[in-house]
Formats: sequence, structure tokens, C-alpha cells
Amino acid sequence: MLLEEVLAEASRNQRVCPQPRRWQELYELLPGKTRKGLGWEPPLPLILAAWWDTPALSKMTRLREHIVWASEHDALDTVYEFLAGLKEEDWHHFGE
Repeated sequence: MLLEEVLAEASRNQRVCPQPRRWQELYELLPGKTRKGLGWEPPLPLILAAWWDTPALSKMTRLREHIVWASEHDALDTVYEFLAGLKEEDWHHFGE
């Protein structure tokens, strides 16, 4: 699986990012997560209180970080399978 293919899947149909519960599930699939200062590497998904105050572009950028992290940690196929298996209603879209 190529990184570009996974990124294309994540942005198809005006997608921004998975809905919060599904995004947390995706995050749990990422290997090698570590505490870094007061946060995490890779950074946490923008859910809970951050969901309401974060613009779509920032959510898209964070999702991209998670996908790139998966690519760098040999988990890209797993992440692609997860994303490709989501129903369209499991995604947050521009304008929602």
C-alpha cells in the first residue's frame, strides 16, 4: 500500500477525518505511541473538547500525521484497511 493511496482514501468525498469514536479507534491502531512532555507522539486525535473548537483543515492535518506515522511504523496496511472499512457516515465531511 502506498502512502498516497491511503491519503487519497482519507480525503475522498470531501472527507475531513473519521468521526470522534472511530478516530480514537484508528489512533489505538498506531504502533509506537509515546509520552512526549505533556502530550503524545504522535499527537492525540482532535476529539472530545478539541472537536468543537478545531477547524476542518487542522483535523485533516492531524489525520495526515497519523497516516504518515503509520507509514513510518509499518502499519500503513492496517490503517488503510480500517479507513477503507468505514462507512461514509463514520466520516466527518466539509460543511458538516
